[in-house]
Amino acid sequence: MNVRYSNISGFKKYTSLMVVCILLSIAFVAAVPSVAAKEYLPPTYEYTSNFYTSYGEPAISASVLGDTEFERGETATLEVVLANRGVIYGIKADKTVGTSETLHQLSLTELQYETQRTIAYGLKAGLVSSTDMIDVDPETSSHTLEALYPGVLPERPMKFTITLSEDIPAGVYILELPLSYEYQSDVRMTVGQSIILGEPDLDHTNIYTNVNTTLQIPIIVKPAAKFEVTNVTGTLVSGGTGVVNVTYTNTGELTAEDAIARIVAMKPLSAARSTKSLGTIEPGESRTATFTISSDVGTLAKNYGIDSEIKYIDENGDDTFSTSMKISLPLEEPQREINVTGFALAGIFVIIIVLVVKNKRKNASNDN
Repeated sequence: MNVRYSNISGFKKYTSLMVVCILLSIAFVAAVPSVAAKEYLPPTYEYTSNFYTSYGEPAISASVLGDTEFERGETATLEVVLANRGVIYGIKADKTVGTSETLHQLSLTELQYETQRTIAYGLKAGLVSSTDMIDVDPETSSHTLEALYPGVLPERPMKFTITLSEDIPAGVYILELPLSYEYQSDVRMTVGQSIILGEPDLDHTNIYTNVNTTLQIPIIVKPAAKFEVTNVTGTLVSGGTGVVNVTYTNTGELTAEDAIARIVAMKPLSAARSTKSLGTIEPGESRTATFTISSDVGTLAKNYGIDSEIKYIDENGDDTFSTSMKISLPLEEPQREINVTGFALAGIFVIIIVLVVKNKRKNASNDN
């Protein structure tokens, strides 16, 4: 009887042990997803330590070499230099090393790596115009730089070709320079765990942060006198000579002194005198020049264009020429007037013929 009870007691113990094992198995299976999820975490954080946190990052600025003042209609090369003024302004200890000489040496090594935090890597820069009146050559609009160290200027500036419109008003214009790069935002030491990562020679790992920013490049368009043809009166007749009045207006910002208007008439047109004095023209003022223009006989009736320019003395006392302007001149066919004398002569001629015919008929009748 005692043996039977002993067997039952052993069976209960065995059953209890089996239940515990089953429960532990269920708990292990339930824990598998968590273990698997942990494998997706960056191994650099699992097998690295951080002794210090430093503060600071690259500080990129841009400057232009040479003059930043340009004239209307000018095509120029803009040389831009990037500079890095980034500094580390603080370091905080995140982990104590105690009396361990190994950890102390690792912390000093990390401290050296932390000084590279202000270096900008993989820079990409492109120049963008904020107005249609300034064009940036697409072949020069993008540049790259492998790295930019604090206090060290690049070997060569970035060169951009820009073209200013003839109609752009004087003033200050801002060109935008979108800039992207990355920098080392954190350093972590492997603490001898790099063998697990399959890289036994790796003593640290870097974490980088991407930066996108836009710098501004100001340029100046110089004020100057600027002329436009604002009115043209008069008509030309094919094979004749006519008077044409051309009005010029100073649409610029500065005064033009001793202005002289000049036209260039090409065949089949010609001008008796190609230059006319306009005097001093203030901004916003207009002057009219009168030209006598002739056309060859048989010239086709249509609109003809002649070139014109103005020579003047600028604010520096130098002789300056305006941009070429086009004058459109309509040429018409001559009006056909009735020639009274010719008409009278033709009538007399007809009468004479009639009289001659009648006289011949009369003579022929008398002969019969």
